[in-house]
Amino acid sequence: MESLGVIQFWTFLAGVIVIILMPGPNSLFVLKTSMVQGPTHAWRALAAVLLGDATLILLSYLGLASVLLASPELFRWIRYLGAAYLLFVGVQILLSLLQPKATSAQEPGVTVATTKAAVFRKSLLLSLTNPKAILFFLSFFIQFIDSSFSPGWVPYLILALVLELVSLLYLTTLIYAGAAIAGFFKGQPKAGQAGNLVLGLLFTGFAVRLALA
Repeated sequence: MESLGVIQFWTFLAGVIVIILMPGPNSLFVLKTSMVQGPTHAWRALAAVLLGDATLILLSYLGLASVLLASPELFRWIRYLGAAYLLFVGVQILLSLLQPKATSAQEPGVTVATTKAAVFRKSLLLSLTNPKAILFFLSFFIQFIDSSFSPGWVPYLILALVLELVSLLYLTTLIYAGAAIAGFFKGQPKAGQAGNLVLGLLFTGFAVRLALA
């Protein structure tokens, strides 16, 4: 891989697998979406995560790493923004436990379309404001790129494809796992509420830990 501007490829691959398997907001959101709204919505959440990661890789290539390293204050505000959004998602999940389920909808087609778009937007925002992902592209991703290689976009593209493939495989597994869990607890509303309670607390916990880090 050195001939393509990639340094220590296997170390990169091992690190990517470990980091992606660590529980985080993106993976939990995909799992939660599959459990609560079904695989169709979860695929949109997955697509948004991949788009968000690709965007961060592109920004890294364009020099975002240098900007953030030169301005710790900017990264601190990005961290606060990410914490605020995680808290917003967590509170939304917890508040949903207090709302009675709707029995009907006047325009189901429009409602479903709107919900799918909302899932995509929420997942994309989680991905783009995830400080763990930003730090990954700042401190880890770029270590495996030969800065003297030309054209410079080639190693970025190779590592991006590897990252996206690993993420796709893992999140796909979570989608099917979430659907299986939902099927297992179907007809048991208390179990579903308990699951949402745990997820809501996890998101708020992520937010608090991020804000205080």
